[in-house]
Amino acid sequence: MRKGEEKKAMDMKFLMKQAQVMQKKMEEMKKELAQKEVKVSSGGGMIEIVVNGQQEIKEIKIEPDVIDANEKEMLEDLILAAVNESIRQSKELAAQEMSKLTGGIDVPGLF
Repeated sequence: MRKGEEKKAMDMKFLMKQAQVMQKKMEEMKKELAQKEVKVSSGGGMIEIVVNGQQEIKEIKIEPDVIDANEKEMLEDLILAAVNESIRQSKELAAQEMSKLTGGIDVPGLF
């Protein structure tokens, strides 16, 4: 191998090693995100939703006072608002954690 070819091969090995390190860190980050949670409420606390950093709904609480057959649509709206906000906050949490890993560089498709 010529000197230039050796350098390219070494650079490629270094890049592959760095990619493996990054992949391992990303897997660790995913596990950590599964443990982190955001809690959101709507309707003045009548509905509470807990979502983890992987956008999995872990818990839904509905105060008995808000359950009224005549107010079904209001309850649906409150649940929808809480779920959407909890997912938004969960995605934000994941992006913040990923930013720590990527040094603030936005890498599309990681999460």
